[in-house]
Amino acid sequence: MKKLLVGTALAAITTAGSAMADGHGTSACLITKTDTNPFFVKMKEGAEAAAEAAGMTLRSYAGKVDGDHETQVAAIETCIADGASGILLTASDTSSIVGAVTQARDAGLLVIALDTPLEPIDAADATFATDNFLAGELIGQWAAASLGDDAANAKIAMLDLAVSQPSVGVLRDQGFLQGFGIDLADPNVNGDEDDPRIVGNDVTQGNEEGGRRAMENLLAVDPGINVVYTINEPAAAGAYEALKSFGRENDVLIVSVDGGCPGVQNVADGVIGATAQQYPLQMAALGIAAIAQFAEDGTLPENTPGKDFFDTGVALVTDQPVDGVDSISVAEGTDLCWG
Repeated sequence: MKKLLVGTALAAITTAGSAMADGHGTSACLITKTDTNPFFVKMKEGAEAAAEAAGMTLRSYAGKVDGDHETQVAAIETCIADGASGILLTASDTSSIVGAVTQARDAGLLVIALDTPLEPIDAADATFATDNFLAGELIGQWAAASLGDDAANAKIAMLDLAVSQPSVGVLRDQGFLQGFGIDLADPNVNGDEDDPRIVGNDVTQGNEEGGRRAMENLLAVDPGINVVYTINEPAAAGAYEALKSFGRENDVLIVSVDGGCPGVQNVADGVIGATAQQYPLQMAALGIAAIAQFAEDGTLPENTPGKDFFDTGVALVTDQPVDGVDSISVAEGTDLCWG
């Protein structure tokens, strides 16, 4: 798996370099939700390496916090004015950003959503992402199997991303619930299920402080919570600290999504039971290669067969494997973070 992922990313960088070898003054933009989340830091590293190999200029922008829609819109407008060939975008508000994305496409820029699909998904020219529903489903299946018969009486806290319910947050939340065996209501919305095992939903903004606050809020609703779904590993770390302050850190199962090196270490340390690993460096490298190819000859990226996006892969990381759910070990996850 490692060879496949690294090989694909290196091939993307080589392709970008070949496509732009004779190009001059071609530029791309990377717009992320924040520049502090380790996931987006690694994404930026991948984009910078690929752009350098391709001889392209890369300009990077980020929201002040996760959910900072206005800064992202301003960044898109700047990229249009600067004459960029394309934009790589992880949108904070996946529906409200569509107007600005449409302006960029109308101006001739290639717009690729990274990690977080727009709503609708075809508002971007392409999406390079983890199968976020599958990522959630894997941790849900693992949690249910780990609990065994006790899953029928679980008390679940859902630590989501933002009030605006961006697509990445909805997909992971709904995937987890389905994997755990809970019937979904509207699969496009968080928090409308009526299963009594769900204590409640709260938002974290994808950071540690938000995870701590959301966990405290839900423990106030039901101090007997024993399963915690988290949108990402910073939120999981915050949830763990809140549980620790209540003396509950050893009897609550936390699952998450990201697979960053600190998160995988938290799996090793028992903070997180299992996490679904993504590959942001590869997403960004592939995105730069696609912009380079588009700038050269107008070629548009193609989706993974059978999907409406290009799937950059996901793997469940745990040292407590369960029957029927494919996983890799913490050692393997450490070797792969973050490809």
